[in-house]
Amino acid sequence: MRALLLAAGLGTRLRPITDHVPKCLVPVHGKPLLEYWLDLLLPAGIESILLNTHYLPEKVRQFVEHSRWRSRISMVYEEVLLGTGGTVLRNRAFFGNEPFLVAHADNLTQFDVGAFIARRDARPAGVEITMMTFDTDAPHSCGIVEENADGVVVAFHEKVDNPPGNHANAAVYIFEPGVVDFLAGLRREVIDLSTEVIPHYMGRICTFHNHGYHRDIGNPDSLRLAELEFRP
Repeated sequence: MRALLLAAGLGTRLRPITDHVPKCLVPVHGKPLLEYWLDLLLPAGIESILLNTHYLPEKVRQFVEHSRWRSRISMVYEEVLLGTGGTVLRNRAFFGNEPFLVAHADNLTQFDVGAFIARRDARPAGVEITMMTFDTDAPHSCGIVEENADGVVVAFHEKVDNPPGNHANAAVYIFEPGVVDFLAGLRREVIDLSTEVIPHYMGRICTFHNHGYHRDIGNPDSLRLAELEFRP
């Protein structure tokens, strides 16, 4: 299985840290977020990774050139940001006609990659997306999911007041090839996964709950929490 790590974010809310460092290279315990992802995925069944870049792309390129995983990493530069779904569509040739993993490289996470892939393999009939979830401490700022007894998503609440629970979309997915066909059918270049794709697949998304660690490193407070909570 191949993977796309979304690494083009501007990191505006993390300034001044991101004035000279792309968000995906912000360190936690001295190690860049992107390096955590590479060390998690590549030994565990992911054969190769594609990174999309936009902000400070040369910094990302330099990091990859010095990585022990460099032979299994490809990069693509986006002069204009395409949105999460647009990036998937633009790079459909990389995935072939196979299922693939998509994640945000600026999240910090720890999970069993093999178990995630096994959940996809054992997905209920008709499921096209396998979504990782986690227990959030800020449900109003996340996409909260409701699931049936089979772990299939039946409702999705994107950043609403008083959401019904704290099981949140971790924005780590395994997509079936048909999802790319759906993206192509939208006939647009810029597409957002969370607002334009996830709602369309309601009832055809199953979940894998991350009982390890997951945090979006989106602002200085979340970075401080990660430094306190996370144990590599």
